[in-house]
Amino acid sequence: NLEPDGDYNRVVVTLAGDENGIVEGALNACKAAAENIDMRNQKGEHPRLGAIDVVPFIPIKDVTTEECVKISEEFGKRVAEELNLPVYLYEASARKPERKNLSSIRKGEYEGLEEKLKDPEWSPDFGKAVFNPKLGALVTGSRFFLIAYNVNINSTDLQYSKIIAETLRESGKPKRDEEGKIIKVDGKTVRIPGRLKELKGMGVALEKHNITQVSMNLTNYKITPMHVAFEEVKKEAEIMEVEVKGSEVVGLVPLEAILAAGKFYANDENMNEEQLVDLAIDKLGLNSVTPFKKESKIIEYMI
Repeated sequence: NLEPDGDYNRVVVTLAGDENGIVEGALNACKAAAENIDMRNQKGEHPRLGAIDVVPFIPIKDVTTEECVKISEEFGKRVAEELNLPVYLYEASARKPERKNLSSIRKGEYEGLEEKLKDPEWSPDFGKAVFNPKLGALVTGSRFFLIAYNVNINSTDLQYSKIIAETLRESGKPKRDEEGKIIKVDGKTVRIPGRLKELKGMGVALEKHNITQVSMNLTNYKITPMHVAFEEVKKEAEIMEVEVKGSEVVGLVPLEAILAAGKFYANDENMNEEQLVDLAIDKLGLNSVTPFKKESKIIEYMI
C-alpha cells in the first residue's frame, strides 16, 4: 500500500509479509528512498527525523510482539550499516524509557539532529553518532497497530484544528498564567491533560483542498476508537461553529476498528460484516478527501 500526500510532503508505505521477507522488503524500500530523497531540500507539515523517518514492525497474524522486536533489531542493525544511518529503537524495542515515545526521539526534528547527535544521551542504538545531512536518522521498533486518522475541518483557519487537537490529545496543552506565559515547575512545562487517552494530535493545513485537519495517531484503537475520536472532534467543532467534512485513514486499518465504528452507528443488530463496513465508511466520511477502497485499505482484506 502506497499513499503519497503533497501537503504533508510525505509518503506512507505499508508492507505485509512473513519474518523472512519483511526485513528484505523494508531494506529495499529504504534503499530506494535513500537514492531519491535529500533532506536538505525537504519541507513539509509532518514532523520527521529523516528521509525514511520511521519503520515500525507490527504483529498482525501468527507472530508476537517479542518476535517483532527481534525483527526490528535485525533491520535496525542492517540499515545502519548499509545506509550509514544513525538508528534509534522505540516503543516495545526501546532500550531506554525516554526513547519509547516517537515524539521524544523526533524532538528537534531533522533540523536539530546534528546537535542532538553530539549529546551522549542521544547516541543511536545502531550506527555512529555522525550526522548524515542527506538522510538524517531513522527510528524503528515493534508496536501495536497505530491508526493514522485525520478529521477534516471545513475552514482554512488552522487555529480551529490546533485548538481541537490540543483539547483532545492525551498530552493536552501547556498551562499558562494570566499573562499567557507558559508555567514551568523545576524547568518542566506544566500541562493540562487532554480528553482522550492513546491519542496524539496536531492541526495541519491542507492547502490544495482548502481545509485543515485534526491529524491524529490513535496509538491504541481499542482504548480510543476512530468513531470516538471523530465524534469528539465534531463536538469541539460545533462549539466553535465550524463544519467537520469527513475524515481519512492514512495507510491501512484493522477490520476490527472499522467494524467497531459500524456497530456504533448501526440501528440494526443484524447487519452483516459488509454492511457494517460500508456504514462505517459512510458515517466517518472516509471518502471525503481520497477514495477509501476497502479491498486495499483494510489489512485483513489484503493479506
